[in-house]
Amino acid sequence: MAPREPLLISVPIAELRPTQITVGYREVEEKRRRWRAHDPEKKAEFLGSHMIPVLLGPKKKHYVIDHHHLARALQEEGEENVLVTVVADLHKLDKDAFWTVADHKAWVHPYDAAGLRVGFDDIPKVIADLADDPFRSLAGELRRAGGFAKDTTPFSEFLWADYLRRNLKRKLIEKDFTQALEQALRLAKGPDAGYLPGWCGPLDG
Repeated sequence: MAPREPLLISVPIAELRPTQITVGYREVEEKRRRWRAHDPEKKAEFLGSHMIPVLLGPKKKHYVIDHHHLARALQEEGEENVLVTVVADLHKLDKDAFWTVADHKAWVHPYDAAGLRVGFDDIPKVIADLADDPFRSLAGELRRAGGFAKDTTPFSEFLWADYLRRNLKRKLIEKDFTQALEQALRLAKGPDAGYLPGWCGPLDG
């Protein structure tokens, strides 16, 4: 039998491949602030306990399937390596088959900053090239403010971002984030948001 891939391996952040197109830059900044607040001992402990889940893809490249914001924040803070854990070994598949499997398993989110689905070739090749989606930042802040509960549904915060995108103007988020969050909290409690993962609005009856 071939030796198994080690459970945890250290990989340069610059070599990680994203499986989504956007992050919320405000979310990234929040993670950077929290990182800077840790003392050196806590930073080592944090890195040891926050493994980045990846797929081993074609040419044995590591494709990140969660914690894109964290990887981007750590890179911007000058960290060079992170620990990853290989969720699935798909390195023998060709590129098209790899993306098809990733799509069916909800391991990829090929939606641009306007919330539109695009081709897999539009996904950036490096974490540093992830684009900003202000609605994703608003969704993250909305969850922290109690607007919805953390949920295991893949890309649940992007589903909330998409809902907010259809009901709020991007200009409002960019000009007055506090006001946008207040409106988002009202929207989150409404029945129209009832289909979304982690919804905790009022129940009828």
